[in-house]
Amino acid sequence: MTDPFSIWVYLSATPLLWLALTLVAWIAADAIARACGRHPLANPVLIAIAAMGAVLLATGTPYQTYFEGAQFVHFLLGPATVAIAVPLVRHLALVRANILPMLAALLAGAVTAVVSVVAVAAALGVPREILVSLAPKSVTAGIAMAISENLGGRPALTAVLVIATGVMGAVIVTPLMNALKIKDYAARGFAVGLTSHGIGTARAFAVDEIAGTFAGIAMGLNGVATSLVVPVLLQWL
Repeated sequence: MTDPFSIWVYLSATPLLWLALTLVAWIAADAIARACGRHPLANPVLIAIAAMGAVLLATGTPYQTYFEGAQFVHFLLGPATVAIAVPLVRHLALVRANILPMLAALLAGAVTAVVSVVAVAAALGVPREILVSLAPKSVTAGIAMAISENLGGRPALTAVLVIATGVMGAVIVTPLMNALKIKDYAARGFAVGLTSHGIGTARAFAVDEIAGTFAGIAMGLNGVATSLVVPVLLQWL
């Protein structure tokens, strides 16, 4: 065990190693984001993903080996999503007052998110399999991958596109909303939750609780809306 490589081989076979490294990567990424004043470009999700990706590449570790250790974090996504109901109940009166605007924004946003990317990709001659993989990019990974698989897309590609969409939305939402002079946190949150699912919702909560609440609502509603809209729009397009 005096050989460092032998020590690494031993540790890498231990599932808890990858859980520990994932938590360390997140804590370090969040510390960097805090030090940068929560600047949109210092997105902790992006930083943590890049750090863990670099470790996996450098060590030649298969994703399956990594996931065996880090799956507890994956499990916690469920309780974390359900916990969004807490601020929702806290701001229930505000949510009720905005039901009609939310439904209108949901319809417009769900359709636009699908049509925009599919129309541009189709115009560039992208194969149908890739179009299907692109279509559900604005909903949370579990739903997006299921939609993609059922319609003949590539779930793995869809997962990558979902993460890229979420990170991009979380990075640009604050400067974009400021540039558009949109000051209503309910509107800002709903927009980023609808287009950038969980990663955008996390960013919204970091900025304001009301924004996070409406982002969580948009994330959930868009998951349902997109699963209904994508098959119809793909057939029509």
